[in-house]
Amino acid sequence: MVGVPLARKRRTHRAPRRITSVLGYAELGWAACPGAHPATEGHRACSCDRVGCPDPAAHPLSPAWQLQATTDPALLTRWWEQDPEANIILPTGRVFDVFDVPAEAGMTALAAMDATGFPTGPVAANGDRVLFYVATRGAPDDEDEWWSCQLDCGPETIDSSPGLRWHCRESYVLAPPSTLVNGSVVSWLRPPDGRPLPDPLRVLDLIAD
Repeated sequence: MVGVPLARKRRTHRAPRRITSVLGYAELGWAACPGAHPATEGHRACSCDRVGCPDPAAHPLSPAWQLQATTDPALLTRWWEQDPEANIILPTGRVFDVFDVPAEAGMTALAAMDATGFPTGPVAANGDRVLFYVATRGAPDDEDEWWSCQLDCGPETIDSSPGLRWHCRESYVLAPPSTLVNGSVVSWLRPPDGRPLPDPLRVLDLIAD
């Protein structure tokens, strides 16, 4: 009697749980807090309670996010056990700042950095944007050295680079593997590896070029 071969089980590739990434960020010293995520029920795009949310699935759940963000593994685990689908919010201006640029400009800058052997540091793709993680400027003595990233404006040094945002104090970014309302996932082009982050002004020069 000829044996009937057993059907092979299909391998499924599941995205890592959010909490796994969150705890990895905590090990780097990167504080995090829960963010809204795409709604799975009803007609709203965002999981938050706000009707007509202006930034669906891309904002912190709590208005006190700056105080809430933490590296405490127990607290982080509890939050994501309560809401496993919560997106990941990382405050900027603490350990790192982030340059947020249009995807085309970001990929061009990344290729130029690679061509010169420049250590880019962590780089993420967020929809039609590319995010460059750099060492934070903190709270410089010269207040002209930073600005609110919520506006596409800034010092004269980047007036020729429309669409570039510098996430620093009082701001945040969505971190991988957060999900956008169009179903795409924020992903690492260059994941963090624990090495020192690059100098922001040097990266700014390369992006502006």
